[in-house]
Amino acid sequence: MKKAVLTVSFGTSHLDTMEKTIGAVEKALAEAFPDRALYRAFTSSMILKKLKSEFQMGICNVEEAMEQMARDGIEDLLIQPTHIIHGFEYEKMTEQIEPYRERFETIRTGAPLLATMEDYEEAVHLIMEDAGLKAEETLVLMGHGTEHHTNAAYPALDYTFWAKGYRNVVVGTVEGFPEMEEVLKKLKEQQAGKILLMPFMIVAGDHAKNDMAGEDADSWKSILTREGYEVRTVLKGVGEIPGIRQMFVRHAREAKECPKG
Repeated sequence: MKKAVLTVSFGTSHLDTMEKTIGAVEKALAEAFPDRALYRAFTSSMILKKLKSEFQMGICNVEEAMEQMARDGIEDLLIQPTHIIHGFEYEKMTEQIEPYRERFETIRTGAPLLATMEDYEEAVHLIMEDAGLKAEETLVLMGHGTEHHTNAAYPALDYTFWAKGYRNVVVGTVEGFPEMEEVLKKLKEQQAGKILLMPFMIVAGDHAKNDMAGEDADSWKSILTREGYEVRTVLKGVGEIPGIRQMFVRHAREAKECPKG
């Protein structure tokens, strides 16, 4: 039986972060499943168009990847997304996969990064181990955020940091809740002075480079600086953290062991 693992990512047009994050997750999955061919798909049509027009990179969307694997005779398919939560992109992926179920013997799909309480706790410890906070620094994490109900993952993550003893961490989002207003309130409550600003996103792309660390007046770095904080920024997607990559591997292994896709 021909087997494959398909990684599904939102995608990025920033090549400097693509291979350090998405590519590194894919490498970890390839090493974990050496008996499976590796395929890649991105879900953002805008990013796919930009990659093709500017870099001549032909990356498949989900339907194209499914068609290609069917043509290649893949029978046993393991799909692992690199999404953070069960949001719109995850739902879009599952809807696009559904019509192809009869063309494969087996399709199993892994969970996104944050799916269980175990995931939250593991992610919290991995991020703190990697962050390298200096004395008197507070870590501010910028997540993406969403209008989807699973945006609740971000305040849940914020609370998990607190519950695990990391009181010098604040989680906010650029397109959801908590917003910068809530971040500023918590920093004031904590009487923070020095800030380490990092993205809580798989890649350090547009949001990290512009909305978080940019020089425009409305970037998080600029807002925090105007509020009197000493800000240090780190442009590093969480996909660069080895332990985070292994969380995706664990989710893929758990999916593989499920009796149904």
